[in-house]
Amino acid sequence: MYRLINFLNHSSSATQVITFSITLVLCWNIENIAGLTMDYLKWKHSFLNVKFTFTNIPLQFVLGIFFTKTILWTYGHHFGIIYNFLFLKNNFMVFLTTFVLLDFGEYLYHVIMHKTKRLWMFHMVHHSDRTVDVSTTFREHPGENLIRNSFTLLWIFLIGAPFWALLLRQVIQIISNIFSHVNYRIPDRVDSLISWLFVTPNLHQVHHHFQQPYTDCNYGDVLTIWDRLFGTFCQLPSSEVVFGVDTCMEEKETSTYLLLLKMPFGKYRKNK
Repeated sequence: MYRLINFLNHSSSATQVITFSITLVLCWNIENIAGLTMDYLKWKHSFLNVKFTFTNIPLQFVLGIFFTKTILWTYGHHFGIIYNFLFLKNNFMVFLTTFVLLDFGEYLYHVIMHKTKRLWMFHMVHHSDRTVDVSTTFREHPGENLIRNSFTLLWIFLIGAPFWALLLRQVIQIISNIFSHVNYRIPDRVDSLISWLFVTPNLHQVHHHFQQPYTDCNYGDVLTIWDRLFGTFCQLPSSEVVFGVDTCMEEKETSTYLLLLKMPFGKYRKNK
């Protein structure tokens, strides 16, 4: 465990980049071989979604400074749930607690984005994708990127977790987020076992269904326990899943990067 901690503390950026790249390549090829949907222009679709990295990377860089300062402050002052309430000493328990608490924080953030009108307008950019595949992972409005990271910063401040535990959780989250958006359907029997604990493409595709109540279900980030606990867990046969948002199904509204950037600032549309 100490070797892993030491490795994570000294190779944070490289670890995340390598994890992201390997997972992306694997899932991309799964889509090419056994994709759920094959009748679309994959490269054109991906190029539109990847454009969001150019606005989000500068934000990530600036926010990274705040993350570093927050982690150093909580560690230096022994501040947070882990230090002051749970008094955890065992490294495995520190990681497990960090993972579970942050995953709950992501679930809570996701619910807030759906239930708050103006925040939903930012999140709708992600949901408006009519074909969900690995490139949909990139499709995050810079406004939502700022909101999401601000929430994460708050959770980190309150939890008071060490850097290595946060990074290890981030590595698992990267794998989960890319895999959950893959244009592939796990066999139902296998999915029924995995989904008892982890978010799968089958479940997340239901979340991307164009109509409520399915849009407002399966909020989980990595774990499905929160959806099961709070009654937001839902399943739907793949033949019935239609991607998108019912208030924004016209391609002319989502066909360009500029239109997607403007989307959150338009008039709120109530779901049908």
